[in-house]
Amino acid sequence: MDSKPDASAPAPAEDDDLATREAAYETFVWDNLKRNYAGHYLHGMLGMTGFRLVNAPTFLPAYLHAISGSNTVVGLGLALQQVGGVISPIFGATKIEHRTKVMPAAIWMGSLARLAILGIALAGWFLPNDTTALTLPFIGELSPRVSAILIFMLMFGIFMGTQRVVFSLLMAKVIPISRRGRLQAWRNATGGLIAAILAYLAGRYFIDANLFGNGYSTTFVFAFVLTSMGLWALQFLLREPEPPTTREQARFRDRIREFPRLISQDRAYGFFLLVQMLATSARIATPFFILYVGSVMHVDGKTLGLLSLAFLGADTLSNLVWGYLGDKTGFRLVLLFSLAFWIAATLLLMNVHTVPAIFGAFFGLGAAQAGYMMAAQTMILEFGDRDELPMRIAVSATAESITATAGPLAGGLLAEHLGYGVVFGVSLGFLAAALLLLLVAVKEPRTARLQAL
Repeated sequence: MDSKPDASAPAPAEDDDLATREAAYETFVWDNLKRNYAGHYLHGMLGMTGFRLVNAPTFLPAYLHAISGSNTVVGLGLALQQVGGVISPIFGATKIEHRTKVMPAAIWMGSLARLAILGIALAGWFLPNDTTALTLPFIGELSPRVSAILIFMLMFGIFMGTQRVVFSLLMAKVIPISRRGRLQAWRNATGGLIAAILAYLAGRYFIDANLFGNGYSTTFVFAFVLTSMGLWALQFLLREPEPPTTREQARFRDRIREFPRLISQDRAYGFFLLVQMLATSARIATPFFILYVGSVMHVDGKTLGLLSLAFLGADTLSNLVWGYLGDKTGFRLVLLFSLAFWIAATLLLMNVHTVPAIFGAFFGLGAAQAGYMMAAQTMILEFGDRDELPMRIAVSATAESITATAGPLAGGLLAEHLGYGVVFGVSLGFLAAALLLLLVAVKEPRTARLQAL
């Protein structure tokens, strides 16, 4: 008697059709690699240059402190930026994971993030800082300029959260895994070099000279222009393939319910997620590095430029090392080294108060955070299957944002009442826990993937 056919197994013709589409997808990726590589390189080089000027732990924290006079307001601004990134990655993932082409969404989200930077710049030029627009409990009176900048920082976080998912997915679609490290190395290195030079010039010639009436606003306009040029380059050059398979469109709340399954089905990813959350919690100290320096030595525009040069210059040089090391060994080792550098640089900043030592500490912090960002953003692409990638990126981005939201605000309150040393100590505790967990519980995902083949 013939056995009953397995109804759950796909028909041979379906297997053949899927295999054909997979082969066509791979062929498209390699045929268009040079063009897509160039697009991502220009987008990263120019785009990340501008974003570095906004996210560096120098200009924006110093600007907020200068116009508000409050550590708590500095922490609030960074917290609002992170709040924006809590839900928006998940929302972005649900809007693109079923689409065969995601570049249109990338243009929209990227453009809105850039407009938020422009808003920060315009607020400095056109809104007053000597009247009260808003009064908040435990914080006090906020001027129209400070209030507007806080709102734009929230918007920046919202659209950067969705942008992170979309652009990470684009890279995963068009850049083979063996080329991602060197791509990020060269685009981050050249972008970091431009940012470092511009940061030094901005500190010395924009801020000290109060160029165009507000040197900080002038700096942020430069950031807006550079990031916009990068987005235009990617839009012009990118050729996006249609993946062989995609998920069916799901409702936002249904995807939220699937988070426990997504995390539990891959223990390595679950532990990696904890490492991300601990490392992000350590950023409680980041906006206060430059304020701490100001408490132990005189800081003017030239000093801001010099320390920004150290931070962003380290980004430039270290990215070449991180990228090639990651391609050769996998990015777990990059993550491990970056956490160790982060700890060492923080200890140096706390204990040695000479200009060369502080310059070296900011250089170490720049190298460490560049390594962390590259490792975290690349390792996430190597866990699990392709169809779940958008939501996996979103889960990581949301988890990071949740832990990073309370950090700066709590750091501001701690710095205001207990001093910067306590803030730095808490940061070191999170970093030590992340390093220990990475050593004992997280395996290299690339090795696991190769063993599964």
